Amino acid sequence: MAKEIRVPALGESVTEATIAKWFKKAGEAVKADEPLVELEADKVTVEVPAPASGKLSSISAEPGVTVNVGALLGMIEEGAAGSAPSKLAEAPKKAEVPAPAKAAEQTLSPAVRKMVEENKVDTAAVSGTGKDGRLTKGDVIAHLEKPADEAKPLVIPAAPAPAARAPSDGAREERVKMSRLRLTIARRLKDAQNTAAMLTTFNEVDMTATMALRNQYKDLFEKKHGVKLGFMSFFVKACIQALKEIPAVNAEIDGDDIVYKNFYNIGVAVGTDKGLVVPVLRDADMLSFAGIEKTIAEFGKRARDGKLSMDDLTGGSFTITNGGVFGSLLSTPIINYPQVGILGLHKTQDRPVAIDGKVEIRPMMYVALSYDHRMIDGQQAVLFLVRFKELMEDPAAMLL
Repeated sequence: MAKEIRVPALGESVTEATIAKWFKKAGEAVKADEPLVELEADKVTVEVPAPASGKLSSISAEPGVTVNVGALLGMIEEGAAGSAPSKLAEAPKKAEVPAPAKAAEQTLSPAVRKMVEENKVDTAAVSGTGKDGRLTKGDVIAHLEKPADEAKPLVIPAAPAPAARAPSDGAREERVKMSRLRLTIARRLKDAQNTAAMLTTFNEVDMTATMALRNQYKDLFEKKHGVKLGFMSFFVKACIQALKEIPAVNAEIDGDDIVYKNFYNIGVAVGTDKGLVVPVLRDADMLSFAGIEKTIAEFGKRARDGKLSMDDLTGGSFTITNGGVFGSLLSTPIINYPQVGILGLHKTQDRPVAIDGKVEIRPMMYVALSYDHRMIDGQQAVLFLVRFKELMEDPAAMLL
């Protein structure tokens, strides 16, 4: 009996996805619930499991193809015996390239394959610098330009090769299609710029008191809660208190209406190798310091593993982005539309500051609030940052 493999529901308002990769080939044996294909939707990746055990009899959509929810991906012949999964490490056919050459083992783009075949290049002797170690045109060109004792083609030409000419700029470029995640990020950021009247205001925070409090309790905190006490829990708590006092920053514009959010769903930007995602701490005002740290740690792990769901990424009322973890000293973040504000945090760095008429070295951090000026006045933006600064410089106040 044949079983269909179809694109599952991907989340609210998400109607399509792109085929990222197949884990099986047509004709191979599959087990029920075994991951078959990976889909890239807006900001998340989804693995589609096998609906039954048997043989993957056909694949209807190849990698790179965009498919709608419910579209047919392939068919499984239930109960049929399929072939064993192919292994990249298996030796190629002797008639083609002597083992252990890599030529038949690598996935080459059409342009690279043509260059390899025309120049009779042994890919086993070329180090790939592309994604997952794949060969690029630049790798092959660099290999061909090596001295004869380093670059060893499979077949030595009878006549001396002509002197190598400098490759054109086009030959040293590699064109890669943007991922759906990167396309979504680009579209949403541009929509925010085109729609909101964005402005950024700045302040700086003396982190002395917060760092001292964290150092005093971090060992006890980790022993009791099983998670490290970071700075993000302080940032989130101070941010929520400032939002409560300046409610316009925790709102959005819907047509001619202002929607004030009487809840605090705080998005925390997380960088991954595929791009930036913003999982949401729901009802963050109800979470303890430990609850915030545990949730953020779990989000970070799932983001790196590509396991975040669409529910994890929607429903935020305000966003925090911490470029300081990457060394950023100052930035002007773009709001996560339709939200009207985003708080940018930066690297804490020792700087000389005037304290009671004397110059002292203090750990200082620049903070930036980008906001939609249609909704938030400059005074409200400044007051929000001032309140955030006061709470961070007297963290005991947050506990009271």
